[in-house]
Amino acid sequence: MDSKDTSTAWFENLTRAQALDLRERFGSPVYLYDEATMLRAAKAVLAFPAPFGLSVRYAMKAAPNINILRLFARKGLHFDASSLYEVARLDHAEIPLERISLSSQELGEDFPDWVSRGLKINACSLRQLQEFGRSFPGQSVGLRFNPGLGSGGTNRTNVGGPASSFGIWHAYAEEARARAERFHLKIERIHSHIGSGSDPEVWKRAADLTLRLARLFPTVTTVNLGGGYKVARVPGEKATNLDLAGNAVADLLRQFAEETGRQLRLEIEPGTYLVAKAAAILATVHDVVDTGTDGYRFIKLDAGMTEILRPSLYGAQHPIRILPEATDAPQIDYVVVGHCCESGDILTPAPGDPELLQPRTLPRAQPGDICLIGGAGAYCSAMSAKNYNSYPEAAEVLLREENIAQLIRRRQTLPQIIQNEISVV
Repeated sequence: MDSKDTSTAWFENLTRAQALDLRERFGSPVYLYDEATMLRAAKAVLAFPAPFGLSVRYAMKAAPNINILRLFARKGLHFDASSLYEVARLDHAEIPLERISLSSQELGEDFPDWVSRGLKINACSLRQLQEFGRSFPGQSVGLRFNPGLGSGGTNRTNVGGPASSFGIWHAYAEEARARAERFHLKIERIHSHIGSGSDPEVWKRAADLTLRLARLFPTVTTVNLGGGYKVARVPGEKATNLDLAGNAVADLLRQFAEETGRQLRLEIEPGTYLVAKAAAILATVHDVVDTGTDGYRFIKLDAGMTEILRPSLYGAQHPIRILPEATDAPQIDYVVVGHCCESGDILTPAPGDPELLQPRTLPRAQPGDICLIGGAGAYCSAMSAKNYNSYPEAAEVLLREENIAQLIRRRQTLPQIIQNEISVV
């Protein structure tokens, strides 16, 4: 599965008539998720090369709707949680705790209850390892290490190296082993995650560093290399080739087995790769303005950073379609902006630089036209500027076979936004 696959066909082929019908039924803005695209992505990651066994854990932080969780569970995926709140959502979705692994910046006071019920944990700091050992002496646990190497399109998506707080710094491996021995813990898994990227050589280096750490813990049976497999949302971006990345890692696992006699199971934790291209935001053009002959033309939408924060945060690029009434509408350069009272609410920043504007050539837009923002399945609904300017959370819709569209999250109401406020004045 690469940047030339058919995973965006549903987005590119959605017609104005279909979009108008969806808007009429579910309102605007609304997230649209294509089930077939998610299932194809799941099939691709389940084929990741792994000579001694594979577990694919969906990084649910990418898109945690209960229907998406259950969809992937039925395909045989396991799950990566980044907080006990995510664990609770998986439990609510009736996902067995034995299929969930927690790697979190904080464990939470009630983590022993979840572990007692079957939750797997990767200790992400020496303090977490100490807490686990005190609660569960003699039991099995995983260790998340920072291997000293990072990767990412921006520093904000790089979660390895000396500038990252995630995981136990690799130089402290001996201290981690000493603490584990103090509580008679069995280290069963070594976990690392370096961020998002597409270079197979970087993944190979990260895997090599992780396997070096695994050599220090003879009870390890599994290595987890995290996720971060990049997708190409727009032309010019490079997607991760799973075969190239996987084969390089598989060779290292075979070499490790020959040298140590230990055949390690592989875990990976894709999030973006599974859902990014499977969703789009259907929005409506509500105004078109300009700032004179030396300025810009702007398309104003009824959606923005309250639905998709990535462009404002990272300078991320997303495909944008305007579906005008006229099929022969002229092409015009526009800056596309959101509805928030915030100068950073921009949908068309320069690549990797949210401070700069980069107009897109789009069909001439009129108020009322449909705008589709693609590549919005990962870290969009799950990571938005929720309720900024008191805008409600958008609805979510699952597009299924035979043109069936089902509501999977209702649009938030104003009473729901303010229900936790307490009047004391």
